Amino acid sequence: MPPPAAPQAKLQDIIAVLTRLARQHQAGEGDALDQRIAATILENAEFAATAPMAALAERAQVSEATITRFCRHLGCESSRDFKYRLTQALAVGRAYLQPTPPPRHQDQSEIAHIVAAGAVAAITATRDSVDGAKLQQVAELIAAAQQIFCFGSGGTSSMAAVELQNRLFRLGLASVAQIDGQLQVLNAAVSRPGTVVVGFSRSGYARSVIDALGLARHYGGKTVAITALGSELAATADLVINLDVEEDGNIYKPSPSRYALLAVIDMIATLVAEIRGSEALENLRRIKQSLNRMNVFDPKLPLGD
Repeated sequence: MPPPAAPQAKLQDIIAVLTRLARQHQAGEGDALDQRIAATILENAEFAATAPMAALAERAQVSEATITRFCRHLGCESSRDFKYRLTQALAVGRAYLQPTPPPRHQDQSEIAHIVAAGAVAAITATRDSVDGAKLQQVAELIAAAQQIFCFGSGGTSSMAAVELQNRLFRLGLASVAQIDGQLQVLNAAVSRPGTVVVGFSRSGYARSVIDALGLARHYGGKTVAITALGSELAATADLVINLDVEEDGNIYKPSPSRYALLAVIDMIATLVAEIRGSEALENLRRIKQSLNRMNVFDPKLPLGD
């Protein structure tokens, strides 16, 4: 008899495991009993997370003891632990657990309208809610900084960190973007008076960014968070730009908060450029001049390609 399988890691994705077993059930592969239980659970995950084990066992046509063994096989301590973890998975991923995917648009030209409308709505909401005085404070802090670190983790926030660095170096500012969590902390550790650290996080709970801003403050740096008010990251920063963009519920379309972040970055960059004045202009002129080497002579094109 083979040795029992080692318990699964506590952080395993219960839904992914159930889905794999259910697909094996459809294909007639593997342990038929486990697969049938998994398929039964996924037919109505809400029911499985809230109903008594006896009711779930009856629906799957197995005994309660079999359900308990199934839960332990998944790495759960008990059926109660399994239900708790399933409830957690439903809380964050319910929108993606649909029997069939959302229908495609018959008129594909609608996609252009949907994406553009989401971007416009996000930028408009940001324009109407952003605190102009706070933007000015952040811009003055950055314009006077000796070194600037831009930190973000994950898709949207990491993009924003790189984009802010891309805006600031053009204005003659020593800026570095880091999207690796360990490098964020290492960079923050060399902060000193004259350092400004800008942290991005849509949720405000990106651990590495929170730790990096806290470390930078410890060593005398000034910190800015572009995040949700009331979050842990907001509490760590000297200045906070509120990022509060309502998602539109379209699970296929990228989040409109990307456009809100870009709008905030452009607002800050424009203010910084105005503060730096002629020094910023000289840097911009040099960058534009460098494009001549690429045979780009159109003065209406942006600074870059």
